[in-house]
Amino acid sequence: MATIEYLPRTEFLRQTERATERYEARTRERQAIRKALDDRGVLHADAPDRVTKRLARLGASWPLATALERTPREATTGRSLAGLAPDSFGADVLALERLMGRNDLVDVGFLEAGSLAARSVGRVFVGGRGAHYGTGFLVSESLLLTNNHVLRDPEQAGRGLVRFNYQAGPDGRPLEPVEFGLEPARFFVTDRHLDFTLVAVAARSRHGEPLGAFGRLGLSEAQGKVILGELVNIVQHPGGEPKQLALRENEVVDLLDDFVQYGADTRQGSSGAPVFNDQWEVVALHHAGVPAKGADGRYLAVDGSVWTPEQGEERLAWKANEGVRISRILRAVREAAVSGSAPELRAQLLETPTGLPGPIGPPSPAGAGPAPAPAPEISGRSESGDVVHLTVPLRIAVGIAGAGPPSWAGPAPDGDRGAPSPPLPPAYGGPAYGPPTDGRVPYPERELQAALVNLEAGRDRPYYEAEADQAARQEYYASLPGVTGAPLRQALTDLLERTHERRPAYKPIMLLYPWVDLHPDLELRGIYSGESFSPEEFIRADAEAEAARFERWRELLVREAALGPDAVAAEMDALEDAVLFNCEHVVPQSWFAKREPMRGDLHHLFACGTTCNSFRGNFPYFDFADLQEAIRTSCGRRESQGFEPSAGKGPVARATFYFLLRYPGLIGDAPGELRRERLEMLLTWHESEAVGEYEHHRNAAIAEIQGDRNPLVDHPEWARDLDFEHAWPAA
Repeated sequence: MATIEYLPRTEFLRQTERATERYEARTRERQAIRKALDDRGVLHADAPDRVTKRLARLGASWPLATALERTPREATTGRSLAGLAPDSFGADVLALERLMGRNDLVDVGFLEAGSLAARSVGRVFVGGRGAHYGTGFLVSESLLLTNNHVLRDPEQAGRGLVRFNYQAGPDGRPLEPVEFGLEPARFFVTDRHLDFTLVAVAARSRHGEPLGAFGRLGLSEAQGKVILGELVNIVQHPGGEPKQLALRENEVVDLLDDFVQYGADTRQGSSGAPVFNDQWEVVALHHAGVPAKGADGRYLAVDGSVWTPEQGEERLAWKANEGVRISRILRAVREAAVSGSAPELRAQLLETPTGLPGPIGPPSPAGAGPAPAPAPEISGRSESGDVVHLTVPLRIAVGIAGAGPPSWAGPAPDGDRGAPSPPLPPAYGGPAYGPPTDGRVPYPERELQAALVNLEAGRDRPYYEAEADQAARQEYYASLPGVTGAPLRQALTDLLERTHERRPAYKPIMLLYPWVDLHPDLELRGIYSGESFSPEEFIRADAEAEAARFERWRELLVREAALGPDAVAAEMDALEDAVLFNCEHVVPQSWFAKREPMRGDLHHLFACGTTCNSFRGNFPYFDFADLQEAIRTSCGRRESQGFEPSAGKGPVARATFYFLLRYPGLIGDAPGELRRERLEMLLTWHESEAVGEYEHHRNAAIAEIQGDRNPLVDHPEWARDLDFEHAWPAA
């Protein structure tokens, strides 16, 4: 009988050596990460933009995280924050507390979602010469993901089997395993460096059970799935044994371009296991360990003695493990050359709905009904921040045909057995927000609750601390040269870009209304009309508007299922334009193609009633003569040449100057945009209305969130010295 190894010995050691080299090369950086985690916590150890994306993916925000940081630890265990009652909290706050290590409690839905996710994980066995075990998991209707060193080539995969249900049931008794053959002739893509193999699985087991009974784990290229210091979970078949779980003892210690390194309780046979965050999204493919070494540099065994190859890999002592980042795997799969029926199978993977925990499919072969299908997470932009086109799988229309949730109840929560939710358009804020991932609160009700928490937290903090802001202002500009004109303008542009570290997606309901744009009386004012509004009024109104747009988006998918990607994208733009919100971009979105970070940059976002928002449209600012003919409302005057607001001229001028400094050359290059000949008009508006406490508060609040400041609020006297002429595109 052939000896069964945990995996091919030579390839295993090769992957281990590479992981060890990467780990040791980053010792100094990892020490800095450890110090940041110990001194400041998980929110401050990683890159600010990555933390921002992680918070947003949890439905949280920097103000909420900051409020939680400032709350004594014992207060959070009682589910209290900033004087709020315990029942004010949703799963977003619980998830944030868990991320920050403030609360180890979990919602019972965490276990249910984990059980669903684990169903798609199976034990891989390769027979014949060099027989060995590994772990793999279904990622589409037909494809299994594991390591290259588990399934090295099509010949080896042809001798492979994947066994599901190889685990104990709730009563402790073994379940009946179900075994499927692998079909590399239908699909096989592998990459040795990234150590992954994607292979087709037979549609039926040897006894006729359908593969679909075990669901699939949707994969996403979106950022924000995990950050440094976060705890991850691994479902695995260690040593070929029944399925086991390494739960939340696995801290992410480093994030490399292609790999994630973490501490985890894994053994050989776990290669190819999925690494999950607490929302049961797959963040990495487990593939290698980093062995512990003695002072002489030799590997150590689990008993502390020097390890030798004769002892077998199972006797190695491990100090860290490494996984391959899912986003890199998907990119490699997208770029791989395939032929025959393989492109269709690849499309199923790349278009698989993602964004909710757990697999898609029935909970068991004999289950009472299908589990809900996750809705696709549509980011609206690539990892580089560029806008991307949406590709909607046509089968989604079939999935949501018929009765959906009644009126506005949002998409069916994870635990409900309702119709699956449609994808969200990019207008909902990119990767920051999507369908509910907590199993309870539907979108966008989840955002409404979080916004109201932000609002309450803001009421308990000082509106504006002049002395502290003065010190922050002096420190911010300390590095600037003592010059004027073009050199000062360029220095400010460089400073703004360098300090704009955190770039929240466009979600005025989360940051603008609850805190940033409040006036000293803690009310909102329409920027163009000066009309007063309560922040809760705007928060609830925008939540209702998003709900309406969501419903119209659902209708579009059902009615227009035959549309191609470009037509769907055009319909999405039309939907966004048709539903107005109480937020004004001083520089209209159409001038920069709704791209981030411009779209979400708080420095040029202001509260504005929908009437004034619609009245202004995307007209450039203009100064009408007293007797000049124009349409007039409480919002201002408008004619073909432009729009003049009734109020707020000083703040909008300074916000426009900020935009010209932060994004030089971006506007003014098309008809109908702000032209350089209107610079003098903006300077006059700026000088006619002095900076007050409201703008100082805005500037300080935005600096706390984004990192950068508006120089024209801090130093109004610089306006005529900055040579704004060169901020427009070259003629």
